[in-house]
Amino acid sequence: MYRWDAEEYRTSSSNQKKWALELLSKLDLKGSERVLDIGCGDGEVTAAIAQRVPRGSAVGIDSSRDMVDLAATRYPPERFPNITFFLKDAREIDFDEEFDAVFSNACLHWVVDHQSVLAGVKRCLKPNGRMLLQMGGKGNAATVLEAIAAVLRMPRWAGYFEGFDFPYAFYGPEEYRSWLAPIGFQVNRVELLPKDMVHEGAGAFAAWIRTTWLPYTQRVPESLREAFIREIVSTHARIRPPDGNGSIHFTMVRLEVEAEKGAA
Repeated sequence: MYRWDAEEYRTSSSNQKKWALELLSKLDLKGSERVLDIGCGDGEVTAAIAQRVPRGSAVGIDSSRDMVDLAATRYPPERFPNITFFLKDAREIDFDEEFDAVFSNACLHWVVDHQSVLAGVKRCLKPNGRMLLQMGGKGNAATVLEAIAAVLRMPRWAGYFEGFDFPYAFYGPEEYRSWLAPIGFQVNRVELLPKDMVHEGAGAFAAWIRTTWLPYTQRVPESLREAFIREIVSTHARIRPPDGNGSIHFTMVRLEVEAEKGAA
């Protein structure tokens, strides 16, 4: 488990939230559904779901206590009666046929065991319920990972990463299709989508590294983390220099999954 800075994540995750709203438009909600949001983070996307289901409800789950606490503080039940937040691991979804739809954005690449996730999604969906998932996929953040790999080879940092294993699950369509059909999902679409992520300068890029690349930053002593992050940012600038406005670009590859549970 990693210790998330929930408040800093809230201020440095604009790209993820923009993509979440784009994804949410594909869910085609009618207004009365009950929707589960896996990896709710600070609750902003869950609240956007709840707005789209005024006669229904939205439930956000996250494995970070800090994130769930921030979400519950920002969206209290007395002001947002159709939103609920729970501390829950995506691999341990134990709701029983109570959701019309399951949604997840920028979360599930943190989980290696997707078969457990999908089994829980199937369990929690009503008959004919649907899921729409987007996560980091095969080829994601290639230049960022190239920069990090170069930094990890530097003598100053290498010792902190002895025995370190790649922490993310960037799967492709072939793996996902092989998992969905055998457990009873009708697969509508599984595809990789490239997206241009933009940060307005080195400071914004560093904030994103600080708040989302925790498997790397939390291996380094806290007193050295800012230096480590600066090293990644400067190394990435040599691999892919900023544009003429000083903005930093790199390609994120998202795996998008759309499927339905069969009828009872």
